[in-house]
Amino acid sequence: MGIDTDDTLADVPQCVPARMVNEYVYCPRLAYLEWVDTDFVASYETVDGVFQHRKVNEESGALPEELDSSEVIHARSVWLSAPEERLTARIDLVEAEGRKATPVDYKRGSPPAEGGAWQPDLVQLCAQGLVLRANGYECEGGIAYYCTTRQRVPVVFTDELIAQTRAAVRDICDMAARGTLPPPLIDSGKCVRCSLAPVCLPDEVNFLARRIAGAEEDGIRRLVPARDDAMPLYVQQQGARIAKKDEVFEVWAEGARQAEARIFETSQISVFGNVQITTQALAAAADRGIPIVFFTSGGWFRAMTVGLGHKNAELRLRQFAHALSSKASLRLARQFVQAKVGNARTLVRRNADRPPQAALTELAELGRRAGKALSSEELLGIEGRAARVYFELFPRLLKGRAAEELTFQFAGRNRRPPTDPVNALLSYAYSLLAKEFTVVCAAVGLDPYVGFYHRPRYGRPALALDLMEEFRPIVADSVVIWALNNGVIGSRDFIKRGPAVGLTQTARRRFLAAYEQRLDALITHPTFGYRVSYRRVFEIQARLLARNLAGELRRYPAFRTR
Repeated sequence: MGIDTDDTLADVPQCVPARMVNEYVYCPRLAYLEWVDTDFVASYETVDGVFQHRKVNEESGALPEELDSSEVIHARSVWLSAPEERLTARIDLVEAEGRKATPVDYKRGSPPAEGGAWQPDLVQLCAQGLVLRANGYECEGGIAYYCTTRQRVPVVFTDELIAQTRAAVRDICDMAARGTLPPPLIDSGKCVRCSLAPVCLPDEVNFLARRIAGAEEDGIRRLVPARDDAMPLYVQQQGARIAKKDEVFEVWAEGARQAEARIFETSQISVFGNVQITTQALAAAADRGIPIVFFTSGGWFRAMTVGLGHKNAELRLRQFAHALSSKASLRLARQFVQAKVGNARTLVRRNADRPPQAALTELAELGRRAGKALSSEELLGIEGRAARVYFELFPRLLKGRAAEELTFQFAGRNRRPPTDPVNALLSYAYSLLAKEFTVVCAAVGLDPYVGFYHRPRYGRPALALDLMEEFRPIVADSVVIWALNNGVIGSRDFIKRGPAVGLTQTARRRFLAAYEQRLDALITHPTFGYRVSYRRVFEIQARLLARNLAGELRRYPAFRTR
């Protein structure tokens, strides 16, 4: 097959990696996510696959320069391309003698019980054979070596297999040129072991599509992990220094090592005020995709350092197009605000001491109006009124000593600076929540600074603020209420400087522990019905927003707790 000059393929890379052809035959959506969107998530299977390939990944040996040579060659990790086939391949092992060459492809699993090799493996091996042929070698077949059973399965490159392989190459190029994510598999066993299931969200996307169509559903499989294995590292001791030693981040202060965290168990690093980080630690964090988040010593979120970031520019272009459309922005903003008002009402109804029915009724009505607002100005007015009603009820959420000591100082929401202990704690919680969604947006491939409800302003993570709206009451406010009502934070833990009120360093440490406990708590997802942590929910919501922006979901499903 010669080079296709069709204009629709102009933006597609000239050569498709043979491994991506394997992925396409296995699941077109997986191939799109990995090749076009450049998404990848490590799992036990992928890490074990790298381990199984550890020998063949080391380049050794070389193919003979003279094809007529009778020398027997075993060359490992051979990289060749065939533009006329639109293919490139890094071949694990090439066994060659003169013009005759046999590719050997290492696979971590086992062959089918009925014999032979799996269809995606057949196509990948044939693609490697086509590359060898294009480079002047005679290649009639290859070997699929399955590491688990240590079996060498011979594969003959029949005319039928070659036709299938070339068709797959053409199809994956067409898919990339269209720029449309293929639909997810339906109830497929392939999804259970796929490392990209938390990115793909196959059951969630199918569920939402069927629900919009009016189909009844009983719940879905939980393919995403309930919790993250990695956890944030917080450093707030002034003068501390974060260094790297081997595979560990170390925190040093006052000439001694104060704490450590293994790098692979670290999801993000948050530093407060005058905390240093070495170049080696910065480089390790960038290489592993670990963001470093900077706060002022008082807890204001001010910056984030990441590596090169997500490569999905297409998603960000779609985000910018939606942000420039007042109609599209309003449609999303209504969802954010309606969910926020509904969740605030739920929090009051669950925790307030005899909440006034009139206030609950008004919040319910404001939520309905938010879902039908005709302009952003109208929506801002609705949200402002809902906030006043909600914060007038807020003192009713405080119990015991917290109610006795703090409610008389609280007269509604104030900030910049907060002038009472409750507002100081709320501001700190919102700053931490904004950090979470800034990190999540960047990880998903969205621009945290271009929003739909919060308009862009220099240094403000507008999209992060949009997405956190629905979680302000049920995460940030909930942690504040719990910490005050359970005596974790008391009136003694605040410092007053002029009109401003702030938290002591030890109080911030205790509040961070309560905050992390809240994010790690398992909840039943109100839409999908499975158990998952709030931190994982944040990522799911950001990915569902991305699916909506890409046109795969007709509506963004805001998070509404029951």
